[in-house]
Amino acid sequence: MSKVYYVYILASKRNGTLYIGITNNLERRIYEHKNHLIKGFTEKYNVNMLVCHEQTNNVEAALLREKQLKRWNRKWKLALIEKDNPNWNDLVNNWIPDLVGDDKE
Repeated sequence: MSKVYYVYILASKRNGTLYIGITNNLERRIYEHKNHLIKGFTEKYNVNMLVCHEQTNNVEAALLREKQLKRWNRKWKLALIEKDNPNWNDLVNNWIPDLVGDDKE
């Protein structure tokens, strides 16, 4: 069985601060971002809305895509997000109902 790698874009809000990352477990990684378990940029700027993601079975391709997207200008990044997510919905709400960031405990 081949591994799956994800390149993802998080936002603080529509047209807000963006973060681009890579992971082999998107659900776990988004959970970490939403619950501020990862110290640094995303925690400091409250960047935890999943607005775009791509997947591949090739780790080298994922790393290259991440680097490519990080070099893109903001206008291109916004266009990429809005191509498939014009309303800037938090995509987590569609497929990980228990990870929406609500503290129910």
